[in-house]
Amino acid sequence: MDRILKYFPRISDRQKEQFEALYGLYSDWNSKINVISRKDIGNLYLHHVLHSLAIAKYITFKQGTTIMDMGCGGGFPGIPLAIMFPDVQFHLVDSIGKKVRVAGEIAKTIGLENVRTSHSRAEEIKEKYSFVVSRAVMQLPDLVKICRKNISTKQENVLPNGIICLKGGDMTAETQQFRNSCEITDVSYWFDEEYFKDKKVVYVQI
Repeated sequence: MDRILKYFPRISDRQKEQFEALYGLYSDWNSKINVISRKDIGNLYLHHVLHSLAIAKYITFKQGTTIMDMGCGGGFPGIPLAIMFPDVQFHLVDSIGKKVRVAGEIAKTIGLENVRTSHSRAEEIKEKYSFVVSRAVMQLPDLVKICRKNISTKQENVLPNGIICLKGGDMTAETQQFRNSCEITDVSYWFDEEYFKDKKVVYVQI
């Protein structure tokens, strides 16, 4: 939690309570279902929550924005972003039922009324959103191919609608075909922990 407050000092008491609740909830669920690597649960706030919030440093979503978290797993980046942006609507989608169920139960437990979940493949989702977010789900060309149909033409934010994903390593090959519509930002631009030195926020305008 100290790291969250270090980079987001202006969050409300309600948001602090919701962020603080995540460790106990994920630890409990992780003892039943392997949502996060059991060796990694102690790094929940650094590796999962704060990493997800790199997107909140990249863009401040306007009220009423709609977002799909594609391949949300146990709720990342969707749940931390939903806490940070309570006036934005999030649809968390994953093809693994037990993981998306955990995401839904955690959202419900901490009172996130701006989150809904679907146990579904992204190819089956027909709705339109301002943005699709994801965290290292698949190669960028495949992600764009699947989610292009879900990007709305109605613009509500300063940043044009598109896909925002959290990736790591060298992105040259993955982004080559999108070089005229893609922006790559190092997460270390905002967060100074060693863990983030090769992490990136990748945005593709659709």
